[in-house]
Amino acid sequence: MNGRTAPAARAGRFPPLPSRPVSRRAVTTAGVLGSLAGLLSACGQSAQAGPRTLRILDSYANEPDSSIIGDALQAAADRVGVTLQRVSVDGAALVQRVLQQGSSGTLPDVLMLDNPNLQQIAATTALRPFDELGIPTDGYAEGITAACTHEERVYGLAPTVNTIALFYDVRALEEAGVDPPATWEELRETAAALTEGSRYGIAFCGNATYEGAWQFLPFFWTNGADERHIASPEGAQALGLLADLVADGSASSSVLNWGQVEVKDQFIAGRAAMMINGPWQIPEMSTIEDLSYDVVPLPVRVPSQTPAAPLGGEVWTVPATGNTAKEELAGEFLTAFLSDESQLEMGRRRYTVPGKPALAAEYRRLRPEMDTFVRLIEDARARTARLGADWPTTATALYTAVQLALSGQASPREALAEAEEYV
Repeated sequence: MNGRTAPAARAGRFPPLPSRPVSRRAVTTAGVLGSLAGLLSACGQSAQAGPRTLRILDSYANEPDSSIIGDALQAAADRVGVTLQRVSVDGAALVQRVLQQGSSGTLPDVLMLDNPNLQQIAATTALRPFDELGIPTDGYAEGITAACTHEERVYGLAPTVNTIALFYDVRALEEAGVDPPATWEELRETAAALTEGSRYGIAFCGNATYEGAWQFLPFFWTNGADERHIASPEGAQALGLLADLVADGSASSSVLNWGQVEVKDQFIAGRAAMMINGPWQIPEMSTIEDLSYDVVPLPVRVPSQTPAAPLGGEVWTVPATGNTAKEELAGEFLTAFLSDESQLEMGRRRYTVPGKPALAAEYRRLRPEMDTFVRLIEDARARTARLGADWPTTATALYTAVQLALSGQASPREALAEAEEYV
């Protein structure tokens, strides 16, 4: 959903990057999933569920997401007239489990993936394209369609999505006599002005996981940097901003180890006056009586720039199980699950934005506090749009460069140049 599914970098100055994500050629050669014919044959032999039963695999293992998604899945099942067998696993283990199930011929009938992982799985021929199943794909935000398209065919869709923005403590800014920052220079000045005693001006995630890359991307992209050539002056400027915030004490050096949950905890506890985070934190934050906060887009280097938000969210797919009847039934089920009514209800309950821009006005009525995120999603960018299945390798290079620069082991320019050698 929000860049959380990646192992931490190994110890060392710049550890060897993991091998590139599995490509169709690698799958065929190494037998990770085997040939499509073998996969379909195996699945046809192993499927045990009844003709109107669908097996579902997702990573919504925690509440309240598990119940909210479960309710939406059940509502769709009731409309179509099917029984569900649902299994939820930890997000970090999902892709490996899918690869194992593909190898053993036990793929589920409906599969949820974090959107950056779809291209990797689609490249193995383990998914059915939506046009073959009659699942409507029109009307979605461009970033969603880009994230779900492999070789010009759509293999998944997201009912709701998210991104990140700047949360700020309203009272803290009022007491300091400053406004929410709109530019990088204002961010530096405001963060410094808000740093006092045990409170830092800003908190963000700079750890050695996809979360660290995800939180760096808005600054990287907004400044015109390109993930196909990360060692650019524009990228170094963006990384320099985050490094400066740590170096001047406006942000804690602990950002090198914080995930987005820890960042939220710092903000709630009053140890950070601003934070970079996503709307999935709002349900808990709304229960804190003394917390008065608001949200604005992340600052840009110069006013003429438009904030570039990374697209977060989960996509739903139909695996190629070899059981044509089940695949068609799964398509009918996902059509119901992805309905406008379902998108609005999941968005309302989860504080995520419906995937169709046409639903924005109604969603704003239901969740006016989500206005900033709704506006950002209109132009949000898919992380895999330019690199496809190769994105995870570049993401690893980016978060490792963040670690090098924020820890002072290398200048931003040197960190990105070193990282690019491994992409």
